[in-house]
Amino acid sequence: MEDGAFTMQDEMRRAFAMLSGKWKLEIMWLLHQRVHRFGELRKAIPGITQHMLTAQLRELEADGLISRTVFAEVPPRVEYEMTAKARGLGPTMEALATWWAEHGKSIPARSGGRGRKPQ
Repeated sequence: MEDGAFTMQDEMRRAFAMLSGKWKLEIMWLLHQRVHRFGELRKAIPGITQHMLTAQLRELEADGLISRTVFAEVPPRVEYEMTAKARGLGPTMEALATWWAEHGKSIPARSGGRGRKPQ
């Protein structure tokens, strides 16, 4: 490989790194459904701490995948939504949901995953 040339594997590694994180895909799935406020996201993701949610949202925003809108109200209202760039991931997320609906029951649940109790 020439200096400065990237292979598709290199590019996919970058994409995976951008979307990796304990909670990022779950946050993206929720925002794919609709706009959410911080508290709504926190309630929708059992086990996530306020600190971790803040960190994951900041990373997703820095990567241009979500936008944060602060409304000049008292108390302040902040909403998060997917950017147009991230909405391009919608078909991929829908495909994953379809795959899971078809195969998820055949995959054994892991105990102790991410601090959550199996449901």
